[in-house]
Amino acid sequence: MSDTYTQLYIHLVFAVKYRESLITESFRDTLEKYICGIINNKNCKPIAIYCMPDHAHILIGLNPKYAISEVVRDIKSSSSTFINEQKLSHHHFRWQEGYGAFSYSESEYSKVATYISNQPEHHKRQSFKDEYVEILNSLDIQYKAEYLFDWL
Repeated sequence: MSDTYTQLYIHLVFAVKYRESLITESFRDTLEKYICGIINNKNCKPIAIYCMPDHAHILIGLNPKYAISEVVRDIKSSSSTFINEQKLSHHHFRWQEGYGAFSYSESEYSKVATYISNQPEHHKRQSFKDEYVEILNSLDIQYKAEYLFDWL
């Protein structure tokens, strides 16, 4: 009997509603662990995660049983509910609509994981907007600027 084998590394990027800086160091680690639990519950593999104050980067090994949109929906919905119910933020927390999902090969995923882990250092030199546009351009993804995240 044959089986199915996959290797699907997906880099997810999404932003806090209106790009407000609502993710603080006081609960960032708790949020990241919670998101990893959501990913594990989908039988996907969390590889790297970093939640900046106004956006998140996550690298996962995707279970082909699930659509990327379903995984992102569950991460965003469950984590925002968690933040609000636990009163982790002093403001009502919501993620923006939309997300980026970028696939990488086995030879690239450790570089992406390192990139995600180094987000604080990276953002000392580059804004999230410039970073996101650079990712889109480097992967030759066509986009319309007016449909990117809501920028402050």
